Amino acid sequence: MSSENILKKYFDKTYTEIEFIKKTYEALRQLGFNNDNTIAGKCICRDEISQSIRSVIKHVWGEAFNFSSLAGMFFAGKTGLAAAMHHSPIADGRERYVFYAMPHIAINEEGRIGICKREGRAGESIACGALYAFQKEMASGRVNLTMDNEDVEQSLIRMRLLREIPYGHVPDLLELTKTTLKAIQADLETAISKVVDTGKSNYAVITGIQINGPDSNYVWPAACYAVVDGKQIQLKVE
Repeated sequence: MSSENILKKYFDKTYTEIEFIKKTYEALRQLGFNNDNTIAGKCICRDEISQSIRSVIKHVWGEAFNFSSLAGMFFAGKTGLAAAMHHSPIADGRERYVFYAMPHIAINEEGRIGICKREGRAGESIACGALYAFQKEMASGRVNLTMDNEDVEQSLIRMRLLREIPYGHVPDLLELTKTTLKAIQADLETAISKVVDTGKSNYAVITGIQINGPDSNYVWPAACYAVVDGKQIQLKVE
């Protein structure tokens, strides 16, 4: 099965990272956002195989504020978001921000979810490793809900995602990744609602799942919208 067919098996529509960032840039440019008047923020996993999209964002938008955590979770909170806002250019009396937020998942040549190869290492590897570890904990029936100060981000992942998962249910890695996407978007939007003043700011939220494919990285788009002069506008990513 080709990598294209593998992607279609699990995701209805995908773009290469370059296509996705360029398409969202063009859609936002028509609403007055561009790389001169806008600061980008990225919330992706710390995994090195996820960093390719960081390079694309930098190439298209310029240097971006980094909100990233394990699994792409948004743990920067109000303080982190406010910091990014204070770095924004001010053009025509308005600040403009675009936030890219997405967890990731691997698919190998055989279409196996969560499996990838890493340069310089023999055998199979896992992505996202943080979500895989949490999923295995749930499957074992023993989830540590205490805050481990030596493993803060993984502790926060457990605490946050369990709020989205029905008691006793153990999602597979793909379902867990989509649940993570939902949590990331919700937490980002909550922070935005408390920090961003739409009277003086326009912003965009671009979410999806980054897919580490056998030959390239892709993006499955989810919520993509802008808020301009206080009005939400859905973006067409085509």
